[in-house]
Amino acid sequence: MRRRIVFRGLIVIAGMLAAASAQAADVPRGDVMKFSFDHSKIFPGTVRDYWIYVPKQYDPARPACLHVNQDGIQFKAPQVFDELIAKKEMPVVIGVFVMHGRVKAPVKDAVDRFNRSYEYDGLGDAYVRFLLEELLPEVETKTAPDGRPIRLSKKGDDRSIGGSSSGAICAFTAAWERPDSFRRVFSSVGTYVGLRGGNAYPTLIRKFEPKPIRVFLQDGDHDLNIYGGDWWMANQEMERSLVFAGYEVNHVWGTGGHNGQHAGQIYADATRWLWKDWPKPVSAGLGSSQLRDILIPGEGWQLVAEGFKFTEGPAANARGEVFFNDIPNKKAHKIGLDGAVSEFVADTKSANGQAFGPDGKLYAVATGAEQVVAYDDAGATTVIAEGIRGNDLVVKHDGGIYVTQPGRGVEPSQVWFVAPKGKKKVVDTGLKFANGVTLSPDQTLLYVAESRSHWVYSYQIQADGSLAYKQRYDDLHVPDSADDAGADGMRTDRDGRLYVATRLGIQVCDQPGRVNCIIPTPNGRIANLCFGGPDFNVIFATCGDRVYKRKVKTRGANAWEPPNRPANPHL
Repeated sequence: MRRRIVFRGLIVIAGMLAAASAQAADVPRGDVMKFSFDHSKIFPGTVRDYWIYVPKQYDPARPACLHVNQDGIQFKAPQVFDELIAKKEMPVVIGVFVMHGRVKAPVKDAVDRFNRSYEYDGLGDAYVRFLLEELLPEVETKTAPDGRPIRLSKKGDDRSIGGSSSGAICAFTAAWERPDSFRRVFSSVGTYVGLRGGNAYPTLIRKFEPKPIRVFLQDGDHDLNIYGGDWWMANQEMERSLVFAGYEVNHVWGTGGHNGQHAGQIYADATRWLWKDWPKPVSAGLGSSQLRDILIPGEGWQLVAEGFKFTEGPAANARGEVFFNDIPNKKAHKIGLDGAVSEFVADTKSANGQAFGPDGKLYAVATGAEQVVAYDDAGATTVIAEGIRGNDLVVKHDGGIYVTQPGRGVEPSQVWFVAPKGKKKVVDTGLKFANGVTLSPDQTLLYVAESRSHWVYSYQIQADGSLAYKQRYDDLHVPDSADDAGADGMRTDRDGRLYVATRLGIQVCDQPGRVNCIIPTPNGRIANLCFGGPDFNVIFATCGDRVYKRKVKTRGANAWEPPNRPANPHL
């Protein structure tokens, strides 16, 4: 446990308080240059000032580390950097200090549109894309007063970002969204409250697979407590969530209010801590016990194949070989146990979802032909049902098939049941966009993904294949950039977990319908998934133009196998 002391009315961690001192005369002073940026496409119409700090020690022969700060220059950062760089307590860092954008009023007696809350408080990747795609490339067109060109390292471990209040949550969001580009975060009196969704972070931190981010938090017990929330409590909740998930996190709590006084006093020590051990990479924690029950330490995503147009419908046969569709190219492919990818069907009629049945055949929704078909081992096709413009399907151990059919125009979404002998009937209607479908391991429940909301629906399966007790059951997380979770393909494991392909990655729900874990994919896209490999302990994910795989601790529940009863869930 870290020892706490009281110094001048501030509760601090021993060794973490350093009063701002006058800059020593012999410390080399860097240059600070001011510029303006007014041609953003991400935040159109905005204009903003920004400053570039270039230390004397910077050698353009080697790209410099980077620090970005919102709301311009704060905490006497250039002076602090001068001293820490001179003492070799931080690397050579170029600072970019950015103001928020404003859209200037079109007439004299009108107010500018101030973009600060929109850019800073909102979740999502818009602001970090502004930095990476627009501002920082322009920074690298500038030169220091002595003519040195500015070259910035692109490595996340070589970059920090910080700010105060809304600028602080903006800094955290930038690192959260793009840890490949920013991994060190300084947060002063951070606005992790309900202004634009920041209050969701403590929950998301606990559920997401941890990211390689190091965070320093500062706040005081006289911070704001207003309509948007309680800043003091929110910052403590952030710290507890980061610790829970195993992040590298440090903090200083004090008695101050919503200002930069305390942050200025501890900024040198916080910066020193953020850059400690550089260039050693920032590590990621192991995450919650629920994540540790699924993920294997050191076992990440691996690329299986790429170069497709849009991959969908992954399904594994009894040997663990995986088959998937490239919908626009109307082709199906097979992934062998040796990892080799080969063509399986040359013309699938734009087949989408597919699943193996108890007879060893691969059943698919041939959307272009409005059919449900079955392929034998050689790829020969048999039509099982017609007149179904389906999206996805699942085949029970007794041969019964459930097919989702999204709505089109005024036509509502439907869920079809195709009996083992081919008779079809509609067993549900009324969803906005019925998409992915799968069974519970004991095959008593049917799950249907409703793509245009944040719900997965649960039904109880009746003896004749009809459905009862329909409920909006699994409550999914929605990204800030969308109005729905975009739920698509789904699978269950033998322990009863439901794995849902969503805009945020794979959201893993327990049997009572609660999201326990969120596992992103490498390219940020996923349409569907299945469990494959000889032991069905490898997740195969179709992610746009690519297919990835990842070995896990759990074993998939195959619908073509006899039902198995998982343990009762923790309530």
